[in-house]
Amino acid sequence: MKPAQWEIFKRAARLEKLDQIPLALIIDSPWIPGYVGVTHLDFFLDPEVWFRSHHQVHQEYPDIIFVPGWWMEYGMAAEPSVLGAKIKFWPNSPPSEYPMLFNLDDLDRIPAYEVEHDAFMAMTLQRIRMQKQRVFDTGEIMPLVTSRGPMCTAGFVRGTTELMLDLIEQPARVHQLLDLSTRLIIDWLKAQQRAIGPGVEGIFILDDIVGFVNEQHYLEFCHPYLKRICDAFPPDWVKIYHNDAGIEACLEHLPAVGFNVLNWGKQTSFAAVKARVGGRMCLMGNVNPLEVGVRGTPAEVRAATLDVLEQSGGEGIILSLGGGTSPGMPRANIQAMQAALADFNGQRSGR
Repeated sequence: MKPAQWEIFKRAARLEKLDQIPLALIIDSPWIPGYVGVTHLDFFLDPEVWFRSHHQVHQEYPDIIFVPGWWMEYGMAAEPSVLGAKIKFWPNSPPSEYPMLFNLDDLDRIPAYEVEHDAFMAMTLQRIRMQKQRVFDTGEIMPLVTSRGPMCTAGFVRGTTELMLDLIEQPARVHQLLDLSTRLIIDWLKAQQRAIGPGVEGIFILDDIVGFVNEQHYLEFCHPYLKRICDAFPPDWVKIYHNDAGIEACLEHLPAVGFNVLNWGKQTSFAAVKARVGGRMCLMGNVNPLEVGVRGTPAEVRAATLDVLEQSGGEGIILSLGGGTSPGMPRANIQAMQAALADFNGQRSGR
């Protein structure tokens, strides 16, 4: 992400009026390796391949804001690996997480974590230290630190189905697991901040498992822990929340958590989300990422993009997909999004 792009993103996040609607895409290991033609194992384990892959994408699309940018990650492995989940690597897909917390009573036996030294967090932090100057030398910055959220982390450690049952059967133990996950996430984000340096000005939290619960359970098991994370960082930081599993139960509550940017899925239209939280959050979305972004024709992508833009009314929006960039999304469809946005922005400026 270039410094000028970050300034635009921050202004959009704060709901300032912009002359041009920006385009931002979440890109990471599900999409990048296949797009640039490398294996996932090389992407994760060869620092040169990782750097070249990101650099190629950034050079190919200089006008797109990539979130979080140069993302040091091992798929979703970092957070659950520290709490004992088994991680399995594959040649042509991101790692898989296997829950190993078979009994919640074993929470009392989990050793104290050390984010600087444990599992894939330690490896990620060292990769940041090794690569950050190369990133800065390209003229780009790393303004965001990133983590899976408490429910997501707990689900990977315990098992999502088991966690959903535990909400009913063992709520006190679930709170213990969520408290542990929240403390870990805050420390993890702060460790990334230290590794990157003073340019960090935002957090990016991804937690789709929040979308699996009703409003009552959201308020008890999700809201307070997400708020603890937001409250742990300066109030003027940009705070982005991603959940493409379902937002109906939590939507009205997210502004009170402290998030000012929402990236959500295809299930809820832009107009419906705008009607409920427009003016309180910047909406980053929500062109269908799979059926349209990957499987659609450029003409279909263009139509879907213009539909989202029209629903937005041109205000309070960062154009994006309804989630991350899905594996297999082709260049032609990304260019179709760019062209549709350019036409929409041109029409706005000519009014």
